[in-house]
Amino acid sequence: MSSETTTGNTMRLKGDLSLFSVVLFGLAYISPGIVVTMFGVVAATSGGAAPTAFAVATLAMLLTGLSYAKMARAVPGSGSVYTYARKMLDSRIGFLSGWAMLLDYFFIPMVGWLITAIYFNAQFPDVPKWVWLIVSVGITTAINVFGMKLADRVNKVLMFIALGSLVLFATLCVVFLGKHGSSAPATDALWNSGTSISAVTAAAAIAAYSFLGFDAVSTLGEEARGGARTIGRGIIGCVIAAGALFIVLSFVMQLVHPGAKFADVDAAAYHLKVQVGGETYAEIINFVTIAGSIASCIALQASAARLMYVMGRDGALPKAVFGNLSKKTGTPVPNLLLTAAAGVIAMKLDLTTATSFINFGAFLGFALVNICVIAHLVRERRHGRTPHLFSYLVMPALGAAVSIYLLTKLDDVALQIGGVWLAIGVVYLAVLTKGFRRPAPEMTFDDDTAATDAVTA
Repeated sequence: MSSETTTGNTMRLKGDLSLFSVVLFGLAYISPGIVVTMFGVVAATSGGAAPTAFAVATLAMLLTGLSYAKMARAVPGSGSVYTYARKMLDSRIGFLSGWAMLLDYFFIPMVGWLITAIYFNAQFPDVPKWVWLIVSVGITTAINVFGMKLADRVNKVLMFIALGSLVLFATLCVVFLGKHGSSAPATDALWNSGTSISAVTAAAAIAAYSFLGFDAVSTLGEEARGGARTIGRGIIGCVIAAGALFIVLSFVMQLVHPGAKFADVDAAAYHLKVQVGGETYAEIINFVTIAGSIASCIALQASAARLMYVMGRDGALPKAVFGNLSKKTGTPVPNLLLTAAAGVIAMKLDLTTATSFINFGAFLGFALVNICVIAHLVRERRHGRTPHLFSYLVMPALGAAVSIYLLTKLDDVALQIGGVWLAIGVVYLAVLTKGFRRPAPEMTFDDDTAATDAVTA
């Protein structure tokens, strides 16, 4: 069980997560089954080359993933982009980056719970969706309150079930192809006469949404066995594992349904399941999807609560509310309850509205992490150290450019809500820093690395 450790006057999270657990946590946050859900849209946008679009998206996300890994080693501890920007750029920029990421972290569990409730309602239509929403929120909150060790165990079971269902689906696709073949050459799934660079790029921007959440691994810096080294490897492992799953699954799906034309792109996944496995299989697999959704919600809520805890511990958010751990469970219970309360808001929202504004903070955060790597390079060179320019300048610059490009691809509603949220953060920061004259509150550790090593041992 995660517990509270004191170093001086500093409270640190404690845990014993292995590299395998860290990668599974990231995959749960991503929810790899999303590739099936998004296949129709990506295939239609790419001109029938979904696996190529997912491959391009994987390379793009890997650039940012490598930057997260570098930052995890340079700045050990929990906190994600908030901590990195605070240390590498400025405490006020760090605050605003954390504030922007809160829009993503705080509300994305709400989307996860809403999706879970939709799956439950599809299986049991006589029970209202709002009832399943409350049940989903209650289950995941209870698991997270009792600590990361319990959450890790439950997550492993549910993720194995979810990953097993994806393997079964891929197998059924292969069996179907063995019996019936594909109506187009296999190479057409990668590139065909209807495909273009602009189409694949546009589809990759959509496919990149499937990776949102791999950065959540960075919030486990104080709870991973091996600390920063494990987190860095976990981030890269998570992106590569997710990318491999996305590419392979989209490839076999594209062979089963060649081309870019669908009667309904949103329902393409269901029709493919019926095509390769029958209606009974499509109904049964819904239960497995529910298991994967619950696993995802556990990871979503845990990351949101821990980011708020780090910001509260540093005084960037009211410490009395956000910066405390339960003496019994060692978890940030008030933060978990706040995310649960936000989840209940989903009773009044549809899925389109709920998901429209969470990506603003994610892509802004991705850009900032890449910028932090460049800032780290500048600092190191000032101290006479010379990190590799390609790794610490060219690659993060490309990662930042890709992230900003994805940000510009968000719809107007997302950009407007994200802009308003950021403006509120600027006003709050102005009050907090007496008109930006003072640094944003932060907690100073006497020996950051030693403290982290102590609590992860």
